[in-house]
Amino acid sequence: MELPQWDGASRINIAFFGLRGDDGQGEGCPTCTDTIMVLTVDPVTKTAGMLSIPRDMWVNIPGAGYSRINTAWAIGENAKLPGGGPALAMQTVSQFIGVPIHYYVQVDFGTFVSFINLIGGIDVYIEERMVLDPLGEGPDHFVLKPGDYRHLTGPRALAYARCRHESQGCSGGDVGRAKRQQQVILAIRDKVLEPETFATLITQAPQLYAEFSSGIHTNMSLEDAIQLAVLAKDIRVDDIKRGVIDNTMAIPADTTINGVSANVLRPVPDLIRILRDEIFLPGGPLSPMAQDDAVTLMQSDMAKIRIVNNTYSADLELRTATLLNAQGMQVMEFGVPTGYASHTKVILYTSKLYALRYLKDLFGLESSQIVIQPDPVPTVDIEIRLGEDWVNKLSGGY
Repeated sequence: MELPQWDGASRINIAFFGLRGDDGQGEGCPTCTDTIMVLTVDPVTKTAGMLSIPRDMWVNIPGAGYSRINTAWAIGENAKLPGGGPALAMQTVSQFIGVPIHYYVQVDFGTFVSFINLIGGIDVYIEERMVLDPLGEGPDHFVLKPGDYRHLTGPRALAYARCRHESQGCSGGDVGRAKRQQQVILAIRDKVLEPETFATLITQAPQLYAEFSSGIHTNMSLEDAIQLAVLAKDIRVDDIKRGVIDNTMAIPADTTINGVSANVLRPVPDLIRILRDEIFLPGGPLSPMAQDDAVTLMQSDMAKIRIVNNTYSADLELRTATLLNAQGMQVMEFGVPTGYASHTKVILYTSKLYALRYLKDLFGLESSQIVIQPDPVPTVDIEIRLGEDWVNKLSGGY
């Protein structure tokens, strides 16, 4: 599947899928998606939202007719369609809720557990008494008591996110599970955005991306993932809207699938659209500012710049500052040279992504020449370390 290119300004929608896999529960269909959640982020308004879709929702799967929405991935895989299961699942979700899906992310259970352990576990507020077992039936169960935050390791966080049976104290069935999964996502967000954890993850991002690549399946590039992570620091939890399509927006019904009787949920489109609009419409599918040119977007960031001249070309930093100031940037200071460099490097300390994209195009930077290094108390937003390549480009009229 071809990687899409995010412009850093448009609203972006990401579908998260959790495959059932061989979970030992005897439900079959290991490539059916037990979890379907759409995350939306608006870089301009600094808002986000999460919408969970029940796995039993009865929808029209493109090219396959009506079935449960959680079978789209399996149908795409089994039919060996272009893009396989991910492409058909994305298309099905997009058609159902009426918004474009730009990216998908599917995380294996083992990788989820490993990542939670990597960040030191998460803290989740428990609202009801639960008896959970991360390894299935057996002596390894644990009890979560209500009324306080509980620290969950990777295996326990997975058990909490997957629980849906009343016998375990997990109320609400699939709807209750979806709400708990959103709760886990926010808890991961809180832990990841802790200054020390965030700095470590960003610094080690390339190594972690390679290490977890076998268990994380996505069409999102590492560069876009890092940009989203930096953007997330500026989105307050109160500006993240949450919604679950529940039984008030769908009618339980009986049908047959491949000659076998099945319980499904038939959607009530008008009610689902109301919830969708509450989560997705602020700022629009495409934020108004995203339609502006790169200079206007860069100027809206009001980024503060430090320039370091790592070449033998005298006054290169002054000529560069004159150019950037004329374009609407704010060059605040000049840094001490760190040693001769053949290639320019840009270091981003904050979430000024429009300014970063402008500089990337201006200097003709490759991803390897961009370093994202969050600083909780930055004196500038971006540091530009000029290299010999900029001397040649500037003298040629760039």
